[in-house]
Amino acid sequence: MKLRCAVIEDFQSVATTVVDWSPVTDDVEIVTFTEHLATVDEAATALDGFDIVVTLRERVPFPAELFDRLPRLRLLVASGMRNSVIDFDAARRHGVEVCGTASSSTPPVELTWALLLGLARKIVPEAGALRTGGPWQSTVGADLHGRTLGLLGLGKIGARVARVGLAFGMDVVAWSRNLTKERTDEVGVGLADSKEDLLGSSDFVSVHLALGERTRGLIGAAELARMRPTAYLVNTSRAAIVDTDALLAALDAGTIAGAATDVFDVEPLPADDPVRTAPRLLATPHLGYVSRANYETYYGQAVENIRAFLDGQPVRRLG
Repeated sequence: MKLRCAVIEDFQSVATTVVDWSPVTDDVEIVTFTEHLATVDEAATALDGFDIVVTLRERVPFPAELFDRLPRLRLLVASGMRNSVIDFDAARRHGVEVCGTASSSTPPVELTWALLLGLARKIVPEAGALRTGGPWQSTVGADLHGRTLGLLGLGKIGARVARVGLAFGMDVVAWSRNLTKERTDEVGVGLADSKEDLLGSSDFVSVHLALGERTRGLIGAAELARMRPTAYLVNTSRAAIVDTDALLAALDAGTIAGAATDVFDVEPLPADDPVRTAPRLLATPHLGYVSRANYETYYGQAVENIRAFLDGQPVRRLG
């Protein structure tokens, strides 16, 4: 009898078509789920009777309670090599192998610049007006050349965003708690004296920090108040780094020129969430990692992980 594998969060119905699953289909039945599993109860009901689960990023938590309710589960494959929503101790107690995949930093870098440029040149309202018979040239775009790009975080993604900013002729500065001048010199950007200095001196601020206790709520009302009224904020990192209520208040009041976000406190974003109608906000449904090449890596390596598990030699173990 074949093992049963659930591929969850396949919103675009592409998981089984972007890569070849034939290395495992003689032994495994693949079932995809296109709807979000929002609660432990929903996940436990949907995944009951499955031996393998392939999950996308950190959308569906796997706490101890869920492992308790999935007695057949033996392999959990998560995209990426870090995952903060899986209880690894519970997985071990239940004899569940957890494996990951590679993940490219290129797609979020590219999306960051799509959002930043979209904000600066008012692409969405202008394109919308053009398609609906609205006014011809109703806005005046912001320039990038000669302006200051402030980066909160200068890791792998932040450094690549910085280099694009330099190519545009921007003055790029960065800050994080442990950032050193050696690192900023290596990337070719300036080191801000403080978070407050970066926020107050930047025309565009882009967030590229990992979420943790020290970065949760890092940008709140006081920090937004330090930004220039002509400045823009972009967040493609984690929603909880920016206080959503404070950001909505700043956008409503017009104390900053605009913001763009690809990440939200609750995902998928509820239909009645005020983020959907906030002024001066360009929002996308967490597309940072969503690209064909990244999906080919995620699902291609998921197939490899399943094959290796079936052969008794698990690879890319997590936890």
